[in-house]
Amino acid sequence: MIEVDSLSKYFGSIQAVRDISFKIDKGEIVGFLGPNGAGKTTTMRILTCFFPPTSGKARIAGYDIFKDPLEVRRKIGYFLEKAPLYPDMTVKSFLNFVAEVRGIGKSDKKQKITKVMGDCGIEQVASRLIGNLSKGYRQRVCLAQSLIHDPDVLILDEPTIGLDPEHVVEVRELIKDLGSERTVLLSSHILPEVSMICQRVIIIDEGKIIAEDTPQNLMDKLQTFSRTFVQIEGPSDSVLKELKKLSGILQVEEKGAVSQKVFSYLVEAKKDVDIGKAISSAVFKNNWGILEIRPVTMTLEEIFLKLVTEEKEV
Repeated sequence: MIEVDSLSKYFGSIQAVRDISFKIDKGEIVGFLGPNGAGKTTTMRILTCFFPPTSGKARIAGYDIFKDPLEVRRKIGYFLEKAPLYPDMTVKSFLNFVAEVRGIGKSDKKQKITKVMGDCGIEQVASRLIGNLSKGYRQRVCLAQSLIHDPDVLILDEPTIGLDPEHVVEVRELIKDLGSERTVLLSSHILPEVSMICQRVIIIDEGKIIAEDTPQNLMDKLQTFSRTFVQIEGPSDSVLKELKKLSGILQVEEKGAVSQKVFSYLVEAKKDVDIGKAISSAVFKNNWGILEIRPVTMTLEEIFLKLVTEEKEV
């Protein structure tokens, strides 16, 4: 549904996007990540036909962004981080205007407006002026306008920014539901959100794609050590000393007291070491007790920072 082939974009002498290529299929929700100035927004604006690339090709739902820009726009729902709304219009009149611009017929318009208002939780503010809405409600109105024509492809730039926690969860679930039938490209600075929503991530830095895979596969490739969280009943000084003596241990960090006699620790070890077995043996030998032991995987934040840092060092 989204096909990008050797796309580049210059602004004068500045190269914002550098020969990037990727593909996203129908039913995929893909996170598009990168630090500020990495080229995310430039790429999204190229795909939505805001401006053309300097070189390269892209197709949306089978339509070329050069040859068929109007068809591309019909197939895309675009949510911008800074919602482009008319503050002197009511929510309902704005959505009615968007529906007319999108060429939605009178027979379908009322039904579609009612549906997107329900999906985005804005029925209760339908008659209010957009300029009088909170930032969270304005974000939801912008999301509604991107959905009103039932697009095949959704390009979402920070869709939950400004929402309260309850509505963040609702919008995440809505995006998941939408992704079952559509292609979704999602940009967000809230990396746990990407982990919860996206099956795959594309990480871009300084205009280049530096990684593209599932979060789990990226973790498997990048985590060169194992981490284990453990709660042990025993004297903390003695436990800490014993854990640091274990073969293959790289680092042990005490994470605090659970109770007067129970302390928690984060243990880092070489990847090929069975650290769980080693910890259990040490605890048994010293007549201590284990209340909890579990592996700790890398977070998407750690993956992101590691990749970006390594790219800067090359």
